Amino acid sequence: MLSALELARLVEAGSLTPADVLERCAQAITAREKDVGAFTVLDLDHARETATREATTLSARPLRGLPVGFKDIFDTADFPTAYGSAIYAGHRPRADAALVAMARRAGANIVGKTVSTEMAFLDPAATRNPRNLAHTPGGSSSGSAAAVAAGMLPIAFGTQTGGSVIRPAAYCGVTGFKPSYRLLPMVGVKCFSWSLDTAGLFAASVADAAFAAAAITGRDLRIDGLDSGAPRIGLVRMHIDDEASPDMLRAVETAARAAEKHGARVTEVVLPPLLAQAWNIHGTIQNYEAARALAFEYDHHRAQMSKFLGTLLDQAAAITADAYDDARRISKRARQAFGEIMSEFDVMLAPAATGAAPRGLASTGDPRFNRLWTLLGAPCVNIAGLSDGHGLPLGVQAIGRFGRDRTMLEAAHFVERALSASH
Repeated sequence: MLSALELARLVEAGSLTPADVLERCAQAITAREKDVGAFTVLDLDHARETATREATTLSARPLRGLPVGFKDIFDTADFPTAYGSAIYAGHRPRADAALVAMARRAGANIVGKTVSTEMAFLDPAATRNPRNLAHTPGGSSSGSAAAVAAGMLPIAFGTQTGGSVIRPAAYCGVTGFKPSYRLLPMVGVKCFSWSLDTAGLFAASVADAAFAAAAITGRDLRIDGLDSGAPRIGLVRMHIDDEASPDMLRAVETAARAAEKHGARVTEVVLPPLLAQAWNIHGTIQNYEAARALAFEYDHHRAQMSKFLGTLLDQAAAITADAYDDARRISKRARQAFGEIMSEFDVMLAPAATGAAPRGLASTGDPRFNRLWTLLGAPCVNIAGLSDGHGLPLGVQAIGRFGRDRTMLEAAHFVERALSASH
């Protein structure tokens, strides 16, 4: 994988140019894209022209001209944006999504659009997992996770409504950072559920992800070179833990004990029944809103939808406004309760998925270990570095308090380093 932080430092020092970095990515794309299929559209010639023509300007900006990719639900003025759907084949937006514009301003060189599942839902795309081509990369941000894992990009952007950043990051063995809800703007991104949709990004390590987020937002999120001390860690016990594989549960325990060995305080936390109730109503909110966000497509292009999405929207029509409002009230109480729990911790650790990436491309995997944290709007990051007995990556999910993204990233970085020192 390519370290965004290290590449940016080399460009800043004059040891590399933006064009040099782009060629590293181009070589990996040439070698692996045919098998992995991470991109829906790619324009390396234009990226080369940009890297050469704007080298001085790009090198002076925070991202230093690093190549990036955006999930194909972000509008882009210079690339087609199909939202992973046949309905929008060839669609050309007139403007960039807000986050795309922010990335350009920060010095990103956008090389293409990465594969999304249809409307960022569950229907699998054709992208394969670079760690093992016989396995899914997860979804819906399939292409972004795969592009970073294959060394084709140092940074790629995705979104999460259930588990679409953390789960593919876990399956592909990369860092996936889902910030606090609304930290990154969703203007110009195809909406599925306006209460849940959250933009995030993929990178090689926690420090790389923090660097990229800081560069784009201007927020104080960088953690490289810092020693913030040993964190207070909550080891989460959930009502669905028995649905995780033994390997996955061992991975979380391994991460916790490695952190504890290096000075962290680790305490088991059993979540209250209210949070289990909140977990249950995630689908009510998601599906009620999806039925409205995709009303035009459903009313006019139902036949062009996949069975997955069409069936979901058929069923979502039966969700009443009262049920939706009840679910929203539960989610509000759950956010308050979780905030109180997190007052005692810097971060919590939990499974990032039920286990390693499933074999085959018939499914993008199960988001059940992600949906609660998305509902709560909490910042999350996948900590990579562990694997199962077959060599497939296993991800450990770090969860922070809403609005305390920097604290969560610092603690996740501590755990990541502790794991590295233990192996």
